Amino acid sequence: MRAVASLLGVLLAMPAIAAPVPADCMQGLLERLGWRFTDASISTPVVQGGPVCTRADLQDARAHGDLQVVLPLQLDPPSRTALMQQLLDDPATLCAYAMRVGDAARQAAHALEDNEGYRFSGLQLGWIGFGLRGAADQGWERTRSFGRGYQPVARNSAAMDAFYHGAVRSECGVGRQVAQLATQRELHGDAGFDQAFTAGEVSIGTFVGLHDTDSILLGRQATEPFADGKAVRTAAMGRQAFMGAPGYITHAFGRDTLDDLNNQAENFIVVDVGAEAAEALRVHGGLGWYDERNQALWALSGQIPRRGVRFFERLLAERDPSLRASLTADEAALVARMDALLDDPFYRQFLIFVHPRGIKPIGFHIARLLDRNPRTPFTVELTMHTLHTSLYRRWQQAQLRHCAVTGMPGSLTSDSGSQGAPRPGPPTQR
Repeated sequence: MRAVASLLGVLLAMPAIAAPVPADCMQGLLERLGWRFTDASISTPVVQGGPVCTRADLQDARAHGDLQVVLPLQLDPPSRTALMQQLLDDPATLCAYAMRVGDAARQAAHALEDNEGYRFSGLQLGWIGFGLRGAADQGWERTRSFGRGYQPVARNSAAMDAFYHGAVRSECGVGRQVAQLATQRELHGDAGFDQAFTAGEVSIGTFVGLHDTDSILLGRQATEPFADGKAVRTAAMGRQAFMGAPGYITHAFGRDTLDDLNNQAENFIVVDVGAEAAEALRVHGGLGWYDERNQALWALSGQIPRRGVRFFERLLAERDPSLRASLTADEAALVARMDALLDDPFYRQFLIFVHPRGIKPIGFHIARLLDRNPRTPFTVELTMHTLHTSLYRRWQQAQLRHCAVTGMPGSLTSDSGSQGAPRPGPPTQR
């Protein structure tokens, strides 16, 4: 755990709030994140952070005695302020924040999944298609030709509503960007999202095009990036460290092995990780071990003749009983070996959002891609992100700034979420 705490300390080694912030504001934010404060006749504060990133939720963390501070009855104001700043930078606080990111990612993913008007690329005039209503009517203005770049024309939250409720088309790369931005919208609430980010920071478009913008995802404002492609460090931190993280499933062999270019990769954000999946990732040191399992699945699939549409999706993900009944004895033996591989908790409990497939276990996508591109196995990677660095600091500063200005330690917006869209319930393994 010391190594994990050290790593999280590095992630948080960034400039603190520029203007002085009252200690009450800092304590109020810490309490909303789950810290509990008590007083006692002691001379030095006692802090019990705990391995919060390994817990299922805040209730689980509290049940294990995490996030507790005992304060001396006589603690002078400078010492109290210093302690509160120390706790804001504590690895346990970052993990408590990551739980909020997970809630926000699930809310955002459900809202996007439930919008039947948000569809995959088809007949459209550009990279992103806003249909007959057009971009401006749905809150966006074009920044690059051929629909390759847009930014909000007014309120950021109103622009995001185009993907919650409007008629829009994009491929899965933009879908991942939208899911990342929608996560920030849910995390900050509508008012906070509008205030905390400029229009340029909420840019969407081609990945390459975003590099020349102020995008908070891939542009000039994406400072302090955290790179952990095979999730070695993320797996060591614990399940909550994966929440909201972006990534992609991509072909392991060259483009000449692709049969379906529209399915050469699947971009995602992580929305949930079960306890068994988190432990499996920790034990196996991240995603690299599963690339080997993916290759084994691919090799076995090559020995089973496909028949009918979505053959492996129905056979392995849906486990269609009628299709399985049609297998020969030799084929059934091969499928049993594939089932054993896919029964690993990672494939069942690592839930991702992929546009337009919605929220599903990663095993579903690995099986589906055996149909789409049977001549190559697929690998899984996380992409660079700033959830634990600059985006965390941005959220923290927005909360503290609101309190410092208003004198109210409460949240900038209601903890129930933003007001721009209905809030669906918790995710299910669909």
